[in-house]
Amino acid sequence: MLLNELLCVSKVPPGTKHVDVDLAALPPTTAMAILLYNRWAIRTIVQSSFPVKQAKPGPPQLNVMNQMQQEKELTENILKVLREQAADSILVLEAALKLNKDLYVHTMRTLDLLAVEPGTVNGETENSTAGLKIRTEEMQCQVCYDLGAAYFQQGSTNSAAYESAREKFFRTKELIAEIGSLSLHCTIDEKRLAGYCQACDVLVPSSDTNSQQVTPYSQVHICLRSGSYQEVVQIFIEDNVTFTLPVQFRQSVLRELFQKAQQGNEALDEICFKICSCNTVRDILEGRTISVQFNQLFLRPNKEKIDFLLEVCSRSIDIEKASDSLKGNMAAFLKNVCLGLEDLQYVFMISSHELFITLLKDEERKLLVDQMRKRSPRVNLCIKPVTSFYDIPASASVNIGQLEHQLILSVDPWRIRQILIELHGMTSERQFWTVSNKWEVPSVYSTVILGIKDNLTRDLVYILMAKGLHCSTVKDFPHSKQLFTAGLELVTEFSPKLRQVMLNEILLLDILTHEAGVGHSGERPPSDLISRVRGYLEMRLPDIPLRQVVAAECVAFMLNWRENEYLTLQVPAFLFQNNPYVKLGQLLAATCKELPGPKESRRTAKDLWEVVVQICSVSNQHKRGNDGRVSLIKQRESTLGIMYRSELLSFIKKLREPLVLTIILSLFVKLHNVREDIVNDITAEHISIWPSSIPNLQSVDFEAVAITVREVVRYALSVNPNSHAWLIIQADIYFATNQHSAALHYYLQAGAVCSDFFNKAVPPDVYTDQVIKRMIKCCSLLNCHTQVAILCQFLREIDYKTAFKSLQEQNSHDAMDSYYDYIWDVTILEYLTYLHHKRGETDKRQIAIKAIGQTELNASNPEEVLQLAAQRRKKKFLQAMAKLYF
Repeated sequence: MLLNELLCVSKVPPGTKHVDVDLAALPPTTAMAILLYNRWAIRTIVQSSFPVKQAKPGPPQLNVMNQMQQEKELTENILKVLREQAADSILVLEAALKLNKDLYVHTMRTLDLLAVEPGTVNGETENSTAGLKIRTEEMQCQVCYDLGAAYFQQGSTNSAAYESAREKFFRTKELIAEIGSLSLHCTIDEKRLAGYCQACDVLVPSSDTNSQQVTPYSQVHICLRSGSYQEVVQIFIEDNVTFTLPVQFRQSVLRELFQKAQQGNEALDEICFKICSCNTVRDILEGRTISVQFNQLFLRPNKEKIDFLLEVCSRSIDIEKASDSLKGNMAAFLKNVCLGLEDLQYVFMISSHELFITLLKDEERKLLVDQMRKRSPRVNLCIKPVTSFYDIPASASVNIGQLEHQLILSVDPWRIRQILIELHGMTSERQFWTVSNKWEVPSVYSTVILGIKDNLTRDLVYILMAKGLHCSTVKDFPHSKQLFTAGLELVTEFSPKLRQVMLNEILLLDILTHEAGVGHSGERPPSDLISRVRGYLEMRLPDIPLRQVVAAECVAFMLNWRENEYLTLQVPAFLFQNNPYVKLGQLLAATCKELPGPKESRRTAKDLWEVVVQICSVSNQHKRGNDGRVSLIKQRESTLGIMYRSELLSFIKKLREPLVLTIILSLFVKLHNVREDIVNDITAEHISIWPSSIPNLQSVDFEAVAITVREVVRYALSVNPNSHAWLIIQADIYFATNQHSAALHYYLQAGAVCSDFFNKAVPPDVYTDQVIKRMIKCCSLLNCHTQVAILCQFLREIDYKTAFKSLQEQNSHDAMDSYYDYIWDVTILEYLTYLHHKRGETDKRQIAIKAIGQTELNASNPEEVLQLAAQRRKKKFLQAMAKLYF
């Protein structure tokens, strides 16, 4: 309105097309008014093309919504008119660049004169000195910038417009340099201008390299476009010194080259390694970790790769000018590369390089080379086998502190005994099993071991046990086996009790070794190992100290290898009563066996339910405070059950058999759903086998149950991330806790794993109506209303009410009309056409009409054709959703 008033005041006749007016013949204030209007028009069009995050609406009010709709329609109408006149506005501004005279803009004084003295309109108020003077250079600078922005916006549909934009932006830079600090009225966002110039350099490289300085961005894009990948490598090496290119840009270039290499261009494999090496050196210099990609590409090193890596390192750091932190980062990187190499020849290539010698001190280099040589496998033919454990003679005495240090570090049982013999020969007052506070032996074992009268034997047995348990914990199974075997040989002669303890630990170690090795790939354990496990479970030796973890591992082992017959029929009754893990394992095995049968025969399912409910129950205690009041205390870890909840969770995390994990998940999900205040149930397989109520509901710690459900499903998915049933449970958990984006992620993942990433139809027992409705609610709460409408088609009975209501929403945060190609229901498409027509949204209405006009959606088509059209759209929509939420 104000600009129209200014045009009227400046004597521009209403209805006159500005493009037909000769600006040079007009008074300065009139020409300036026309320029201001057309600059505003161009800027408004450009600004409207940028996405703007809408404000979150408050409670709906009919009059406010009507007013907002009217304002939106008014804005759309103004923009429509401006876009229709955009070409004329650009011609007006282009003509303004040809003016060679200063312009004037009205001030309050000149506007007052126009109002008070209409007779002097053609006098002072229109002469060359009226108003505020705008220099020609300032006017041209602003106009060039606005024209450049307009041309740049048009470049998405007309690539030739980028050349015009480039010309205008670089002319703007020249004018800013000419005007300098003298400008009073020219305000340009120079950072934005620099961004525009950089983008134009990439999109339209200049043929005259001397006229403008080429930026590293432009150089990289020119090289990528021309296929000069070696030049890109050189640019990246130079950038390792200057740190000009952002790390994210360098990584995007590497991803682009990786994609081309994976499409069959094998020549790019070497380039990918070189670019990755340059990026890795840049990361190292800036203190970041080495990327996984570099480790993958450097798995098989060769002379050429190491030569190039050394070249990059040498050229990326100026030793004389580099800071100590840069030097330290580079030295640590080279040392790590050496430690990761198995071939000493390659280690020597790095250690003899000038950069390596400069960065590392002599002592560090020698120590590193010695470490590599010691690590290198060699066969020593001079070692004579030891015939007996006690035949090792004690060597000459040395410093006690050094021997204790060696004792802590050694994992060789023969060396440990030799050190202890030397220590006991030097002093008989010390108890050397206390040398390290890291040596931990369970109390059930330590009471027996510390009862050994001979000091040397006691220290030796204790240390062998502690080191064996530690090696087992850190999965160093070979050394653990050596230590326990040596301990077994030692105690066999004098203690049957400790002999059985060592045999039990060796059994546990063999189970862990098998499960971590070939068992992980599905290979069944040898029959000998299964027999030993059974023997342990049936063992009746009195007074043998037992660790519960051994029983837990044995029961988990039998469940994982489906030894259900043994657990249900052959386990002695006394074990079922005395060993909680055996009892739990027997109930799980029996429930798995009875699962296919009728519901009435599932007695063990009820027994298992009661055991788990008891574990998850809390004991209430009353405590009288200082003020005399009695308060209720809940014990989180109840002793009412056969084991603590934390022990149950640890046991579950030893299981890998899918059916057993499914039964456990089903039980905990049912227990979670039993609570009275539950809003959204979690679904699971076999949930009907469990009781539907709990007599003493208040005693169950449902908070602990919820935590356990999340822990168990997280573990189950780590065992098999492609189980659609477990993925649905994880999605339901996120849905119940209002984490809707995460819930959609897992609902989509569940469909993807059982349909070859939606290339096949998702089975109806996976995407049930309940799952689809929850996906609909997630999308609705995320304000993705078009996605809601499309998902309504997936239901067995299309939910038109929800679909239509969602399409009426104005503040949709999804791709809206871009999704119309995924709609196959003609009724929804017809409603969309009507809705856009009512709102005056012509473009969107045309998209909906185009979608409804596709021949394969014709109602006269055979049912097979319609089903195929729906299936094709389902596939494309779900794949698009997966890309959005994965």
